[in-house]
Amino acid sequence: MSYRVPEPKIFACTQSVVLGKKIAASYGADLGKVQFSRYSDGEFQPSFEESIRGARIFIIGSTHPGPENLMEMLLMLDAAKRASARHITAVMPYFGWARQDRKDKPRVPIAAKLVAKMLETAGATRIITMDLHADQIQGFFEKPVDHLFASTLFLPYLKKLNLDNLCVASPDMGGSKRAYAYSKALECDVVICYKQRAKANVISHMELIGDVKDKNVVLVDDMVDTAGTLTKAADLMMERGAQSVRAITTHGLLSGNAYEKVEKSKLKELIITDSIPVEHNKDKVKVLSCADLFADVMHRVHHNTSISSKFLM
Repeated sequence: MSYRVPEPKIFACTQSVVLGKKIAASYGADLGKVQFSRYSDGEFQPSFEESIRGARIFIIGSTHPGPENLMEMLLMLDAAKRASARHITAVMPYFGWARQDRKDKPRVPIAAKLVAKMLETAGATRIITMDLHADQIQGFFEKPVDHLFASTLFLPYLKKLNLDNLCVASPDMGGSKRAYAYSKALECDVVICYKQRAKANVISHMELIGDVKDKNVVLVDDMVDTAGTLTKAADLMMERGAQSVRAITTHGLLSGNAYEKVEKSKLKELIITDSIPVEHNKDKVKVLSCADLFADVMHRVHHNTSISSKFLM
């Protein structure tokens, strides 16, 4: 008698319902039903509206600001654990609080470590995420972490552009490893921006290491928040004789007046994923969906097959 592996159940937190529907459709399943009860003071309670006893479930939710997005994921995980789900995978296209991955000055938290422990305590038995701010965050978990790379989306897009004199750039020293990985895949040169900050999100000085004259430059980063670094780097490179400057960043936080900065900058386009809900109908912002990538990896995880082909970098 053959045994058929039951299909998993897929749910989404409220902030990721649109992406969750895309992932579920790509997987070939319906998004599960979750009801949220809300109190007048802002407290909320999620409830699975179908049995998940003994099932493998995937809970999709990015934990971008504000903090209620993280709290929602934690409550969903706890509810699943108490409903006797067999395997509970937190699918986090964007892993928030990751910039606080170390003590860079006295008397500050390591928030990324704290979030990892909270996810495990809440009930996560596996984490699937994409382009962590720092690779070592995987070591904060005692559970398996599948760390995917958006390069599987960006590289085919860049190759289709058929740009001549291509050059990959990192907007800061910390992203040089990522830039070199892209340059190896695209067989092109690399330049690095050296920046000094007056304080968080405020750049006091930026300098360019390398030559961009007559080059089509592609800036590579894991996230874009205020867009200050990317737009300043693009302006600097155009001043140094670049033909064009594009930016590819996995996570489009785009806070404050970031959209306005991008539209007014010398960037040809900003290419991001839909790991975080983004505003559409922006001339310079191009969105590539990560739904197929996550659906494929979820299918492989459920059927215990290799996902190494998704690790291009």
